[in-house]
Amino acid sequence: MRGVFVRDWMPFEQLQLEALPVPTPGPKAVRLRVQAAGMSFATSLVVQGKYQRRPPLPFVPGTEVAGIVDAVGQDVTRFRIGDRVCAVLDWGGLAEQAIALEVNAFGLPPTLEFARAISFTNSYATSAAALTWPHLLNVRRGDWLLVHGAAGGVGIAACEIGRILGATVIATAGSDAKLDIARAHGAAHVINYRTHDFRETVLALTQGRGVDAVYDPVGGEVFMQSLRCMAPEARIMPVGFASGEIPQIPANLLLVKNLTVCGLNMGLYYGWSPVDLRYEYEARMRAIMDQLFGWFELGQIDPVLGAAYRLDDFQQAMSDVLTRRAVGRIAIVMDEEARRLGV
Repeated sequence: MRGVFVRDWMPFEQLQLEALPVPTPGPKAVRLRVQAAGMSFATSLVVQGKYQRRPPLPFVPGTEVAGIVDAVGQDVTRFRIGDRVCAVLDWGGLAEQAIALEVNAFGLPPTLEFARAISFTNSYATSAAALTWPHLLNVRRGDWLLVHGAAGGVGIAACEIGRILGATVIATAGSDAKLDIARAHGAAHVINYRTHDFRETVLALTQGRGVDAVYDPVGGEVFMQSLRCMAPEARIMPVGFASGEIPQIPANLLLVKNLTVCGLNMGLYYGWSPVDLRYEYEARMRAIMDQLFGWFELGQIDPVLGAAYRLDDFQQAMSDVLTRRAVGRIAIVMDEEARRLGV
């Protein structure tokens, strides 16, 4: 098989495809014939050794895949050869075959295409947990929800789920075309942050009160200005730092309005933590994935595939991610899925 191979920490653009041995699934694991793999900003950090979690060298990067089970290890009870699944991996996704632990794999609805399925384990699961879990943003009917980066993978998911929950969604993005995407996926109000002061617009829309919840994958000054257009007892969540700047939170602003800052690292629930807790959290993750697949089958969520590339063009796919040209998710597609999409 072929795959992207990391022999030493290096910039993503220096990586190459190599011929690799076909992996064998161990106990409680399955092997997938990969049909689609997700590209993300986090992957570019992982291969440089700059992410909070560093796989042992050498390794194949990539943590989100969808594919067809073609081998099962001992003690696997949930899946059989031929099943269609999406999965979160510790690493190994950017290759023609990959190993997934059964605990981190989820059977796909029959109408969900592989290239769009990669959005569920990360973008949609993150947004669903952020918006629905009581200890996080806990969005309720009637709330005002501010979603930044609203045309990216997690942003689109947050707009859709916010609408399902009965919130009034305000979306920000950097172009009118991206705002059209956000509006089509659940945003009631949209703001181009390049041409308008989103803080002033949010306060005007909410008659000076501010929003009840903020979902922020951008960070930096966007986070800081969000603190200034929040209602008393509102909640804000940093989901990522696409701006490249990690905000330093002024505690006095939290104190004045009794604001809550909550963090969410989905890796904790998939086993990416110093203590592996994936089995303790399996029931919680299966419940949220079942909910997401149910919403999909009802037509309430509609993952956006921004672009699809063959494995040979993995560098161009990452370029789309790093330059923030992406709308929705960028996928590497292989085998049957590449043929279906004509890539």
